[in-house]
Amino acid sequence: MFEDLPQPTRYFPIERGVYEVAAGLKPLGQEHVFQIDNQFEKYRTNKEACRAENLKKYFLTQDYSPTVSREVNRFLVHQFVKEHPTHFSWDGSTLQCALTGDELKLDSNYELVSHDKYVSAFDALCSQVQEDIAVMRRDTSIPKNWLAALHLCSPSHWAASQKIGKNFFDIHSPVAGIEKLNKFADNLVDTMIRKGPFSRFVWSFGTDDRLNHHPDAPPGWDPAEWKGRTFRRTGNGSPFMLRVERQVLWGLPEVDASVFMIRTSFVDGNEIRRSQRERSLLRAGLLSMTPESRIYKGLDSCFDEIISWLDEADEAVFMGIQVSALESLDSSVNP
Repeated sequence: MFEDLPQPTRYFPIERGVYEVAAGLKPLGQEHVFQIDNQFEKYRTNKEACRAENLKKYFLTQDYSPTVSREVNRFLVHQFVKEHPTHFSWDGSTLQCALTGDELKLDSNYELVSHDKYVSAFDALCSQVQEDIAVMRRDTSIPKNWLAALHLCSPSHWAASQKIGKNFFDIHSPVAGIEKLNKFADNLVDTMIRKGPFSRFVWSFGTDDRLNHHPDAPPGWDPAEWKGRTFRRTGNGSPFMLRVERQVLWGLPEVDASVFMIRTSFVDGNEIRRSQRERSLLRAGLLSMTPESRIYKGLDSCFDEIISWLDEADEAVFMGIQVSALESLDSSVNP
């Protein structure tokens, strides 16, 4: 069943060869919010593994009001059906999920009537798609904004417990180079709620294509192995992966909230290395990083090795051109 789904969309978000911390919001246009492809089983299996390990490690809420919960769940249900009618159907009380086999009965407030697996409708709905989902709330009477709900099964070296309940400024304060952007935190939250929808991209370094990189390893894992980000040359295999996050922001101004979708994907380093354009853009992007950004992205211990590995491809191309030129010269001299 899953193999008949479309191929994943490949993203290479390093457009100008510059690493920068910016909002980077672009109108979503006609793109789907939720992308379903033939890697669905991998994402579903990962979410089930997170649930089996410790759901509270990956799913948390704080001051998540019933009113906001209803509107978020309503948005998710109807967006699923609108974008993927082959995989979801809704009769006003039951959401049929063909890819997972789940049948979710919801009441008039879009809350789960009963289920032996999921703890809430939001939990159940987040488990039907490949994206992770967060909800930001705002109360202008205080004033205050905060992360009210987070279903995060593909974390990139950060934990839900580190972010839940925090405002936009504090959530992003650990990001190296965020200072200028955070000056406009309140304006960004307002844009997220009242405008859009938007998409944006974030890229980082990894050495595997494992979705779950929670900072705390599950039982039975060696912490160093779990962390990854160790650059190793092994035969023809790629020593690194470009980890890409496609982020979609959808505002719900009627309840002063926004829904934030995070879809993680990977680009094999060897693919990038074989492309002169992508290789050059990645190399330039890496070289443009500050020392603080390199540390934040986990590149500090292997930065020079990655640059050297990329440069070797350029040297190989150069040598190939020289050999080809010499062969052409030889054939013209000795016809």
